Amino acid sequence: MPPLEGILVADFSRVLAGPLAAMLLGDLGADVIKVERPDGGDDTRAWGPPWHEGESTYYLGLNRNKRSIALDLADAEDRAVALELGLRADVLIESFRPGLIESWGLDGDALRAAGNTGLVSCSVTAFGTTSSDAVALPGYDFLLQAMGGLMAVTGEPDGRPLKAGTAVVDLVCGLLAANGIQAALVERARTGAGRHVEVSLMDSALTCLLNQGSAWVAAGVRGRRRGNRHPSIVPYETYETADRPLAVAVGNDRMFARLCGVLGLEPDERFATNTSRVEHADELAAALESVLRTQPAAVWLERLRAAKVPAGPINEIDEAFALAEELGMEPSEVVDGIPLIRPPLRIDGERPPIRHRPPRLDEHADDVRAWLNSKH
Repeated sequence: MPPLEGILVADFSRVLAGPLAAMLLGDLGADVIKVERPDGGDDTRAWGPPWHEGESTYYLGLNRNKRSIALDLADAEDRAVALELGLRADVLIESFRPGLIESWGLDGDALRAAGNTGLVSCSVTAFGTTSSDAVALPGYDFLLQAMGGLMAVTGEPDGRPLKAGTAVVDLVCGLLAANGIQAALVERARTGAGRHVEVSLMDSALTCLLNQGSAWVAAGVRGRRRGNRHPSIVPYETYETADRPLAVAVGNDRMFARLCGVLGLEPDERFATNTSRVEHADELAAALESVLRTQPAAVWLERLRAAKVPAGPINEIDEAFALAEELGMEPSEVVDGIPLIRPPLRIDGERPPIRHRPPRLDEHADDVRAWLNSKH
């Protein structure tokens, strides 16, 4: 039995962070009902190209293992359907601007007060709810990468700030939301009482800063753009070979000694410890590349892996999926004619199944309405 079998999730969220959290719960066995507006549904349905047979691949990547019903929450009859769904749900996820869901009486506090005492509610916001100014601030991943500090540490030292190639703030926000929801469900199993979980894109952006954030908070060191170079670990970047760049990640002095053995480098006091290597990163890069440029990347990869030195090529996306296939990870499958990425975790060695392809807008309205009209 899937871990979340029997858990009903009412997903009122849209775009990325909330839908991702709901999808991960669906992967674990929850019955996820995706509530969408009738005029076009989730924004991501229109975010193409690329498309797969008329459906946005962006939408397809975030909505497996769900059912869909279209409701106009400004309409009293549709809002009554949404209320009944909220009263029966175990989990409710929403990403409206702060205050909007309360105006409809569909927030967690209202639903718990109305009798669904065990409801776990989750709000995904842009900048939290503690400031009235936060309501007016926009909440797109690109803006949060800019405003949350990530772009200040992404890009070449002499280049312009850059965003990451994917929506990492939304991604982390969705993961945090799913984690908080499951923690609240575990507590509910003990107490019977629901909780409200809140996660913001701004908190998620600061979380994404990781060591860069800690460097500022604990040491007053403001991070800067370093290209592929790490601020605290060297060598830990890309280096040129005879034909293509090679990523090398050396996390301790023992690994560095093995790297020097492969490359035939003599001991040098400037590179004796990680701290001194950080101080002399430019000189070390020159020394490493003077040797690495003599052979193709494939030759060095074979030698470095034999010496247990972490290194790898910079794969294109198709090469990354091919590598996963080669390693037996089976990262994708075709469900009802749609190629989909499989759930990313394994339980007892098995990936959870994709029980439902991403739903078409309002595809399950009749089934959901019939169930809601039935007695508890």
